[in-house]
Amino acid sequence: MDGQVHDYECSRLPALLSRFVDTFVDFVVGGQFLSSNSTPTDERDSNWAQRVTRFPSADRLVAIGDIHGDLQKARQALMAAQVMDENNQWVGGKATVVQVGDLLDRGGEEIKVIYLLEKLKQEAEKSGGRVVILNGNHEIMNVEGDFTYATPAAMEEFRGWAHWYTVGNDMKNLCKGLGHQRDIFEGIPAVLPEAWRARMAALRPGGPISSRFLSTHPTVVIVGGSVFVHGGLLSTHVYHGLERINEEVKDWLLGGKGPRAPPYLRGRDAVVWLRKYSREKCHGEDCHCSLLEKALATIPGAKRMIVGHTIQTLGISGACGNQVIRVDVGMSRGCINGIPEVLEIKGDSELRVLTPDTAYQAKQVEKVKEEKPGLGLLLSENGTRAVEDLKN
Repeated sequence: MDGQVHDYECSRLPALLSRFVDTFVDFVVGGQFLSSNSTPTDERDSNWAQRVTRFPSADRLVAIGDIHGDLQKARQALMAAQVMDENNQWVGGKATVVQVGDLLDRGGEEIKVIYLLEKLKQEAEKSGGRVVILNGNHEIMNVEGDFTYATPAAMEEFRGWAHWYTVGNDMKNLCKGLGHQRDIFEGIPAVLPEAWRARMAALRPGGPISSRFLSTHPTVVIVGGSVFVHGGLLSTHVYHGLERINEEVKDWLLGGKGPRAPPYLRGRDAVVWLRKYSREKCHGEDCHCSLLEKALATIPGAKRMIVGHTIQTLGISGACGNQVIRVDVGMSRGCINGIPEVLEIKGDSELRVLTPDTAYQAKQVEKVKEEKPGLGLLLSENGTRAVEDLKN
């Protein structure tokens, strides 16, 4: 009789129990509380790609480069952008923030970085703002099972995630009203090291982190006159269709298109791998400005392309008359431990670079003076500088 009462009570409250368990696991593994509407993208949502690909101009638009698992540097960049306070709360109002991908690899707090940005995304929406996170080449590599650049600390973080996620599933399995929870390790060879199995379970197509988070991240987004993509766009990519790219990548991440990424995500000319527009010391045709102009011309209203992927050792820089802005400064300690910088665009036309504080700015001035004598004098004293000062 007691068992029947228990099952009856559980059947009435499956959603509440599920949310409680998910919230518990979220906090343990990610250090954040996410609202209950943080759910995987619905495969049947035919309007998703239209909603996430093109946005109107924002009064204040911020671009943040590659983070690569460095939570400390991510926080510094977000605070420099004046969209997050010291308590990790959104203070950006109606600003739009675009992070250009590569949250994964090279650093040891990848999951915590994802959770922080997802929490800020939810808080921004409540304030009329927006946080957009793109998928970069390192997300694609990991979903395909390439863990070449995953650090030991990151592997351990995923091992811990798998432990608590499994504990959460075991708790849900106690309630018949929730049905049987799928084993996240199903189909993954048991002979693999535990941490590898955990990372593969989380990130493979259809895995919990790929489905819940990465599938909601577009690959290309347009905000006003700014086109954001991790590596770069060629006209052939645009002809394929930007909404189509976002939709197809989402379907793949949700597990509906097999283990291999779509072809435009693989190879040196892929949207997440392209480096043609990002060479630091290019001149003339070495900058591929004609290719860039052709790609932008195929996108109505596009003024500039904003990319990550290729580290700019002197900080955020522009090329081709600032028709491309490169925002990967290698901030992660797993890269070059670069000074965090973010790009700010006001009114779709006023561009400047923000850094965390005057101490960082002083280091950047000396670095630029050493590399490009005289250019450091163009840097202001308040932690900002114009992008035009660094164009090639």
